[in-house]
Amino acid sequence: MQKAIEKYRPIAIWLHWIVGLALIGQLALGLYMHDLPKQTPERAWYFNLHKSIGLTLALFILLRIVYRLRHSAPVLPNSMRAWEQLAARWSHYLLYVCMILMPITGYVGSSFSKYGIKFWGIELPNWGWEDKDIRETLFGIHETIAEVFIVLIALHVIAALKHLIVDKDGVFQRITPR
Repeated sequence: MQKAIEKYRPIAIWLHWIVGLALIGQLALGLYMHDLPKQTPERAWYFNLHKSIGLTLALFILLRIVYRLRHSAPVLPNSMRAWEQLAARWSHYLLYVCMILMPITGYVGSSFSKYGIKFWGIELPNWGWEDKDIRETLFGIHETIAEVFIVLIALHVIAALKHLIVDKDGVFQRITPR
């Protein structure tokens, strides 16, 4: 008989849901603002909002990574097949890679723009100069990571729902507040 499923600690649970839901909102905002007409106040407002949310999220992500490095994740249950455990580990690694690269490419890309970065209205230092080629390359990487991120998040949600509805193995409940 298998022992009870071990849950994540409360801080890990809250960081998971805060960061996860905020990232979904941030990705949706990024998709929305992508097609806004250039040189308009509306576009500038949304871009500044996106940058501020992104940097705030980066702080939560950093907190989440530091916490995760100090507190290991609960062991996956024996009921999961070896390939499922491997897929879970790799998908989590890739999600973390995206969480790290998204704010870095956004921030550095914005540093090569004449508009720079405003963090909730406070102008932050640029790490670059106005250079369209570098900016476009970094924003291209930023968008590609966003596309990969969306796929990974979708797979993560589908896997979570599989554990909740099909497998009913308690894996989903490990990361829920109750």
